[in-house]
Amino acid sequence: MAQVTIADLAAQAERLGLTLSAGPAGGRVVARVEVATLERLGSVPAGSLVIVPGDTPPPPYRLDVALRQASAREVAGLVFTTGLSLPSTARILAERGGVTVFAAPKVRPAELAMTVDRLLSAGASEAIMRASHGIAKASEAAAEGSPESILAAANHALGADLVLVEDPDVRWSATDAVCVGEVPIGRLAGSELDPAVAVARPVIASLMSRAAQRRISDRFAPTQSRADLIVELILAESSRVEGFVGRAARLGLPLQLSHAAGWLRPTSLLTPEARAPRSVQPAVELFALQLAEERPEMWHVAFVQDDLILVCTEEHGAGDHQRRLREVAERVQAHAQNLAGPEWAYTLGLGTPQLGAGGLRSSAAEARIAAESAVAAGRLGSVELTDVTGLRRVLLDLYASPTSRSLLADILHPLDALGPERAHTSVVTLLSYLSHRNSLAHAGRELNLHPNAVGYRLKRVREELKLDLDDPDTRFALELACRVRLLGAGRR
Repeated sequence: MAQVTIADLAAQAERLGLTLSAGPAGGRVVARVEVATLERLGSVPAGSLVIVPGDTPPPPYRLDVALRQASAREVAGLVFTTGLSLPSTARILAERGGVTVFAAPKVRPAELAMTVDRLLSAGASEAIMRASHGIAKASEAAAEGSPESILAAANHALGADLVLVEDPDVRWSATDAVCVGEVPIGRLAGSELDPAVAVARPVIASLMSRAAQRRISDRFAPTQSRADLIVELILAESSRVEGFVGRAARLGLPLQLSHAAGWLRPTSLLTPEARAPRSVQPAVELFALQLAEERPEMWHVAFVQDDLILVCTEEHGAGDHQRRLREVAERVQAHAQNLAGPEWAYTLGLGTPQLGAGGLRSSAAEARIAAESAVAAGRLGSVELTDVTGLRRVLLDLYASPTSRSLLADILHPLDALGPERAHTSVVTLLSYLSHRNSLAHAGRELNLHPNAVGYRLKRVREELKLDLDDPDTRFALELACRVRLLGAGRR
């Protein structure tokens, strides 16, 4: 026989149809179940749970006698299949004698006896019945409830002690995992040896996962809609920027405020062209949204392929705007790195706070170029701030415009036929020559080359570009094109 106690029965009182009326609800072991009248109490074995049939409660004097007999026989408990309103003397006798009294007014004695007997035998049918009851109660709670209310309902129905514990290593496919999408937020632990819990646990975890997903969706849906708009704004042609103002206002995105952007780029240390692990993106997004929710600034999280964009929006002139962006962005960077593992590096570029829709685009462009430059220079996993002084700021604005970037790229396009490395060498040589007012000697000193070697390279460049390098307008356009290309490549 399984060691089932009165406390176990009390924990499953709802499923069994029991109501505790008097006596201790403690750990006295129930050895067997008997259906017997009060007249037969003197012959039932010790440890019995006695189900007393009847449609009316016994008289008070008869109840007092029965409780004394039950105490003398060490009966585990009495169940009356009728409503009870016990007098104070009966309550005192039940407590002193250690006899638990239940009322079960809507339960048939034979059916209750069979259910308790299956519970005592710990059979598969009993486990399935308890699991079904637990699942039914959890499903009722899930209709409008939270993960916490679902778990509470399931534990109450099963008589279990399941708890949701944080476990960053649990897989989303595990039967005890509670997830938002494919992002685990924890697992159900406890009651490991209870077969009913083993049957019900996957369903309870699934119900909790759906409730968690619904809560996250309700909480962050407006933020995610605004994030989609931010991606469109960043990638759009500059001529379309004003068209986003009305949509942004309807979504509650105050484009007129100041925006600072961070750009997080993943890079594989083994295969640079590889895509980031698919499971990382949703987990990082959820972490960033929950992290930002705790802060007073307005935050948005968006993705361009594998790259994460983090935008912090505040009133114009707010002090330490970029510092607050960095605080959050570095925590997101560390979380992403931890999730992806040592074979990946997450490089963070930070833009400066800028005003309005155009400012958001510019800050995002600054952040992207800072991250791209760091990756190209081999500073993987670093945090890069944007240099916003002088010519570089102008170049960043040009680079942020797809049209300007395309026009300047067309000027140098003929050099691409030389191959990536020779094209890069040609651009560096040409920029040095133009920056020094077409001086072979000065360009040679900068490049650590003999002036004749610089002249030889430029001869090839002239042949490919077919442009007059002595024309002032041509020189200006070429220098601008070279600087923008090298800025985008993160190289010099």
